[in-house]
Amino acid sequence: MPTAPKGVRGAVITGWGSALPPRVITNDELSQTLDTSDEWIRERSGIHERHIGGTTAGLSVISGAAALAMAGLDPRHIDALVLSTTTPDRCVPATSATVQHALGLSCGAFDVNAACSGFVYALTVAHGLIAMGSSKVLVIGTDTLSRITDWSDRNTAVLFADGSGAVVLEAVDGPGQMLSWDIDADGSAEESLYAELGGFIQMEGKDVFRKAVRIMVDSATKSLAVAGLTADDVDVVIPHQANIRIIQAACERLGIPMEKASTDLHYTGNTSSASIPLALVDAADTGKIKKGDTVLLVGFGAGMTAASALIVWGGQ
Repeated sequence: MPTAPKGVRGAVITGWGSALPPRVITNDELSQTLDTSDEWIRERSGIHERHIGGTTAGLSVISGAAALAMAGLDPRHIDALVLSTTTPDRCVPATSATVQHALGLSCGAFDVNAACSGFVYALTVAHGLIAMGSSKVLVIGTDTLSRITDWSDRNTAVLFADGSGAVVLEAVDGPGQMLSWDIDADGSAEESLYAELGGFIQMEGKDVFRKAVRIMVDSATKSLAVAGLTADDVDVVIPHQANIRIIQAACERLGIPMEKASTDLHYTGNTSSASIPLALVDAADTGKIKKGDTVLLVGFGAGMTAASALIVWGGQ
């Protein structure tokens, strides 16, 4: 996929924020109603607990407001809002419209649905908006998967959760942070992970595992190649927080040590569109990412979609 074209206006992340519902469900609590245990869940997924509750708009407003505050921006100065979600609060209108009004923005707003890859899709779109003239774009990834999870299904109930992460992108003189990006989809794998309208998530776990590792590695490899970099050049990996085994397998195949991966799924679970921004916020807040670091964002999702982006934290 393309590298960031030379001569276009770039952008950097100047603010970030997150939101997790206060209700926490531990593995032990799930074991009271499901044929499972804390040990079984941790060993197979790496998840210890997850947060559930709230609405997609409500969580988005919290994370978005935090990102705006960190960036020191008046909401009226935002030129566009891009909300990545696979669990909108309504069929119509887009949940981004609700978020736009609640945050006091006066700009265009739209949803992106690429499931768990959605935040990287949205981030790529936001860079495109800035290249075409926007100055400040708010990007949010939010999902409330608890609403479409069958809590009697051991295969899915132990994985999915709710949350939100947001970043503010601001235009800069020069190339900014984006080195390269890749977005992809394989619709033939749609039946591996889906939810009918009004229904619950259906997942073929083993099939998803095999496909997920392959498409994550493929997408990351393409972004690295276009940027002219190797795995050794990556300082931090922000992977989709689906399953610790998937993250470990993908890092191993890419030749990137697990120590470079930012993981928070032990307390967040799989939050789909919120997964990558939550892990990004955690890495930024804890100092795992430093100015000048080369950061690889990579994920996969239902569809099956895949996406990756290589950015230089703070800009090139």
